[in-house]
Amino acid sequence: MKRMGMIFRAKANKALDRAEDPRETLDYSYQKQLELLQKVRRGVADVATSRKRLELQLNQLQSQSSKLEDQGRKALALGREDLAREALSRRAALQQQVTDLETQHSTLQGEEEKLTLAAQRLQAKVDAFRTKKETIKATYTAAQAQTRIGEAFSGISEEMGDVGLAIQRAEDKTAQLQARAGAIDELLASGALDDQSGMHKDDIQAELDRLSGGTDVELELQRMKAELAGGGAGQQAIEGGAGQQSPQQPQDTPRFDKQ
Repeated sequence: MKRMGMIFRAKANKALDRAEDPRETLDYSYQKQLELLQKVRRGVADVATSRKRLELQLNQLQSQSSKLEDQGRKALALGREDLAREALSRRAALQQQVTDLETQHSTLQGEEEKLTLAAQRLQAKVDAFRTKKETIKATYTAAQAQTRIGEAFSGISEEMGDVGLAIQRAEDKTAQLQARAGAIDELLASGALDDQSGMHKDDIQAELDRLSGGTDVELELQRMKAELAGGGAGQQAIEGGAGQQSPQQPQDTPRFDKQ
């Protein structure tokens, strides 16, 4: 079972490797980095919002503290020490709240500065990755195009391989048909195969045709010799002798000596 699992994982990994496009992987990684940068920016905005809210509260508390201090002064001026004491007591409680809020404000301000610096660094890394990503994508695309062109010229690509096989099969079939046609012609000429077209001649008729053709040649040769000799009577004698000639007796064909 372990071996089967290993084989399955190996085949799956090979299939995934063939299906993977580095350009798509780079784009996906860049998208994830942008999402992370956006989260950091939202964190900075949240901290800044909290800091601003504390500042508003501090302003309100400080305003109330100033008001209580004025009230204490007025109460002392009017001889109401008890009212002055109450105003100062309330002011002391507000001052404690102001101190606590100032501490929180200082902490938030520090966190905001850290997050802002982190966002700036992350932004720089994302920008650098984007530049590198586009460079790698352009290089990969160029290499892919160059590989395809090279395969097309060398004929080792899958498409060109199929075309080459088709051409080879066509040439083989053509050569086979030509050889078959030549063999049939030779067999027909030798008489090994019967001519089914109805134009077949037996061997006797073929011999007669050959002798008849030879006689015609002899007669034409005699006529030409007679014309060269200028003898009209000789021409008539030749033609008369030819009329008595029988195709079945080629041995009686008159012969003339060369001039």
